[in-house]
Amino acid sequence: MSERILVIKLAALGDVVQAFTPFAAIRAHHPGAHITLLTTAPFAPLLRRAPWFDEIWDDGRPDWSDLRAVARLAWRLRRAGFGRVYDLQTSSRSSRYRWFTGRAAWSGVESHHRVNPNRNALHTLERQREQLAIAGIRDFPPPALDWLDDPLADFNLPPCFVLLVPGASPGRPGKRWPVARFAELAMRLQAPPVVLGGPAEAPLAAEILRARPDGLDLTGRTSLAQIGALARRAAAAIGNDTGPTHLAAAAGCPTLTVFGGDSDPALAAPRGPVSAWVRQVPLSALTVEQVLAKLATLKRPA
Repeated sequence: MSERILVIKLAALGDVVQAFTPFAAIRAHHPGAHITLLTTAPFAPLLRRAPWFDEIWDDGRPDWSDLRAVARLAWRLRRAGFGRVYDLQTSSRSSRYRWFTGRAAWSGVESHHRVNPNRNALHTLERQREQLAIAGIRDFPPPALDWLDDPLADFNLPPCFVLLVPGASPGRPGKRWPVARFAELAMRLQAPPVVLGGPAEAPLAAEILRARPDGLDLTGRTSLAQIGALARRAAAAIGNDTGPTHLAAAAGCPTLTVFGGDSDPALAAPRGPVSAWVRQVPLSALTVEQVLAKLATLKRPA
């Protein structure tokens, strides 16, 4: 009987994307194991396409006040008989799930802190690599992302375009470069912009396209897999520190992320084959000239 392994990654999109390399490393280290991912509903459809998991559970974050839902998850975890758990969420919530998994070997925040009390000073990717190295995983093959694709024919894309990601978490307005700067940037790009985001970012897209009418508004219209497909075809991507920007970078698009004081690029900058960041505190003081100068240094590999 194959070993049963649980991987925990609940949210958010940028964090899920930065776990692609650890996901691939876990699968490579346990090629014959039955690996289950515990996640949440927004990310399950995307990750069911990935080659790293045999099973996806999307009920990983029940409200603590919903005792029946918590009990269902606890029973499901206990009954599954996992022999090993890789907690890549490393939150107070996911750490509590150790109570539910019995005697499974657990790789998580506590075991990592014992070896490196300064783990929180590491970038997310380095922190996850070190956590897995402590658990015996030291080989980190580049994750295959050919599955990160969906048809784009309905979008009538221009032959050359640049992705713009002007939104961010509603609870983190300080992570947003002013939309007026995105609009000014759009006017100065050599290729038309394609604006990404959720439905709530539609007003931002409208302002950008008033400045650059040959652009395209895809806010609220793309699947996560389509964002990956767009990123592979785009000349570049410029965005705030938010999930779609992380996804564009991981997919190989030359990606520039803008940072202010609300997040630290040394800890959380998107990573990819061709990625960079520029930071100004306050973020509103970041100029279009600074962004264009940094963007000019990014080149897609031949």
